[in-house]
Amino acid sequence: MATGNINVSVENIFPLIKKFLYSDHEIFLRELISNATDATLKLKHLTNIGEAKVEYGNPQIEVKVDKDGKKLHIIDQGLGMTAEEVEKYINQVAFSGAEEFLDKYKDSAKDSGIIGHFGLGFYSAFMVAEKVEIITKSFKDEPAAHWTCDGSPEFTLEAADKTDRGTEIILHIAEDSTEFLEESRIRELLNKYNKFMPVPIKFGTKEINDPEHEPATINDKDGKETKEPHKQITVDDIINNPNPAWTKQPTDLKDDDYKNFYRELYPMQFEEPLFNIHLNVDYPFNLTGILYFPKMGQDMNIQKDKIQLYQNQVFVTDNVEGIVPEFLTMLRGVIDSPDIPLNVSRSYLQADGAVKKISSYITRKVADKLKSLFNSNREDFEAKWNDIKVVIEYGMLSEEKFFEKADAFALYPTVDGSYYTYEELFNKIKANQTDKDDKLVILYASDKDAQHSYIESAKAKGYEVLLLDSPIVSHLIQKLETSKENISFARVDGDHIDNLIKKDENTISKLDDDQKKTLEELLKEVVPSDKFMVQLEAMDSEANPFIITQPEFMRRMKEMQATGGGGMFGMGNMPEMYNLVVNTNNALVSDILSTEAKEDKERLINQGLDLARLSQGLLKGEELTNFIKRSYAMIK
Repeated sequence: MATGNINVSVENIFPLIKKFLYSDHEIFLRELISNATDATLKLKHLTNIGEAKVEYGNPQIEVKVDKDGKKLHIIDQGLGMTAEEVEKYINQVAFSGAEEFLDKYKDSAKDSGIIGHFGLGFYSAFMVAEKVEIITKSFKDEPAAHWTCDGSPEFTLEAADKTDRGTEIILHIAEDSTEFLEESRIRELLNKYNKFMPVPIKFGTKEINDPEHEPATINDKDGKETKEPHKQITVDDIINNPNPAWTKQPTDLKDDDYKNFYRELYPMQFEEPLFNIHLNVDYPFNLTGILYFPKMGQDMNIQKDKIQLYQNQVFVTDNVEGIVPEFLTMLRGVIDSPDIPLNVSRSYLQADGAVKKISSYITRKVADKLKSLFNSNREDFEAKWNDIKVVIEYGMLSEEKFFEKADAFALYPTVDGSYYTYEELFNKIKANQTDKDDKLVILYASDKDAQHSYIESAKAKGYEVLLLDSPIVSHLIQKLETSKENISFARVDGDHIDNLIKKDENTISKLDDDQKKTLEELLKEVVPSDKFMVQLEAMDSEANPFIITQPEFMRRMKEMQATGGGGMFGMGNMPEMYNLVVNTNNALVSDILSTEAKEDKERLINQGLDLARLSQGLLKGEELTNFIKRSYAMIK
């Protein structure tokens, strides 16, 4: 038996490892199973190229809990190690990494999660174990070795009587980590981190129906035919899927395969995804994965079920901000890349050059897939638009390259249910909706019911009205106005329709200057100046006498601030201000002027104003009650 000191000068290395490696000690199991997987896959490679003259077979990794003995076993059938290799890889290489780790991070390393970056994966075992044993037999024809360390720099290394190839790691679980002796806790961790590892992982056994035994038909005591019970057999409980959908070629998968994998990823999701995007690239980096578009609607809240990031089928994180473009964090699915470091902090990932390239690739791939879906089945794409538009519009706002590509598939729906691309919309409305200054005015509504009368006024002029009702629409139209030439968006209730798209023709007012002045004085006395700015307009005599609008700029800034941005304008604290447009050519306005009694004039103005407020949903509470009483009195 050999004894010795591990090649490290820091005497208190293990307490530091325990304290600094991870705030979450559960990660040790992922590390040890990742090592076991590497050892198994390396053996496969060596047998394939003829360097290992052994039968590869069907190796698996086994995890066993010995609660009474306070031990946890991780057993593989991989390469194994000779005593010499244990000395090299366990005692020297890993601890040179440990020294580097401590030198660099001893003051600031807590929670930094950088084990794997320094070759420290195996030593994560000491975060939960007071003693660790390695019993290992190499695929080479050499004796097995038994290494033991109790968390001090001292170790023992002796021959072992293990005869089968591979490595068994035995963790003597520490008193403060006994949760890892509970089978339910270990199963939870295996499901979290190792659900799709490429080598089968056995965790106990389970009873299943014997597939080779067909239950016979028998007669019960009353003579009725019945089936005898299924014969049960005991089999290994393999808790992972070593060949998940994303590791296969898209040509080998059907729609049902993608849907079944979605259910495997998110067992508590009962709604089918709308469609998926299969990622598969091997240059200039390696990346595979499947992204799913869930039904989004208007909901921009961060969902519980997120995109999962893997490295060679080992779960890394589901906190993918900075790795996946922000607008795609609303999607679900899996991304797997060996080029993403397994155990590094998110800030390190975000600064990593390979990760930035991956982010750009995913953006491009998603845009290409959306274009393909739009081109291959436009009708289906239009039907799904309301469920995917928030993701696409957010992408147009946040990623310039995505914005450029989105012209090919981003849709602009109208209040009548037609869908246009930007180019189609431009060509459709250019002749009719260009104003006297040669600017194209794109009209839109955000609520078909609330803005119905304004929509009808626009349609009477032959104008198209878009229905843009997502929560980020104000930001989006701002982006479009600055990116497209000589256009502006105007919400259909932002002003009288003739003011929204000003043409050369002027409507002559039926009132002379004196009458206008008298009318202004009357309105000033009745209309609250803290809420309304009055403007007299000569419009079509059939247009309403009183029309309430809200200035486009002010309303848009308030909306933008409500969804992030626009705060510099300080709109959030400003009172709601509206324009009251009074149509000087409407018969009611002439009636107000010709009415003798001042009280009757005021009553007509209030009634007209309240009707306009009612159409905008601005009449509430006591004012609404008074309006109803007054209206009934007028009917009498």
